[in-house]
Amino acid sequence: MRIVELILDEESELGIEAISVVENPAIEEDFVALKSQEFKLAEIDGERRILMGALLIPNKPIYRRNGEDEYYIYFSKDTVLKASQMYLMNSKQNNSTLEHQYELEGLSLVESWIVEDKVHDKSVKYGMDLPLGSWVGSVKVNNDKIWKEFVQTKKIRGFSIEGYFADKMERPKEPIDEGLSKEDLMVQEIINIIKESENNG
Repeated sequence: MRIVELILDEESELGIEAISVVENPAIEEDFVALKSQEFKLAEIDGERRILMGALLIPNKPIYRRNGEDEYYIYFSKDTVLKASQMYLMNSKQNNSTLEHQYELEGLSLVESWIVEDKVHDKSVKYGMDLPLGSWVGSVKVNNDKIWKEFVQTKKIRGFSIEGYFADKMERPKEPIDEGLSKEDLMVQEIINIIKESENNG
């Protein structure tokens, strides 16, 4: 199965256009819905209505299917960092969608950072165990319908980015080792391509 690294071309218009709130995030990381009682801060409103979670995780294989074509994509640490920066530099922080289908009003990325420390990172405080280089964000939800009908009912569980990226490379097909199952081969192939990209990057 093909494994494709997606990259950003900083000279082009490619990049992340919006953050979507979804039931099944492709990166398999749920967000944490933050309420006022989880903070030692004075609150004017009853709830902060902030969702915190991973936006992009480096080197995580993400399955994709386009008709009969099945493949995996992944993003390097460098691409995750560039994507996080370009998203804000291009003033996209108020762009959001529901399940990649419906544009939403009232959702804004209000905090954004890259995980640089597995012990002291803010994400650890909220029970997230994310790899170094992960892009984490907090989204303020000033949309009553989305908060009450989707967040509180857990119909949405995480973030998923949407945008335009370029393909950097495809893993060439290699001879099959008869001693391994297809699943084992796929996992090994993903591990190999990610290791190679890290060594070459």
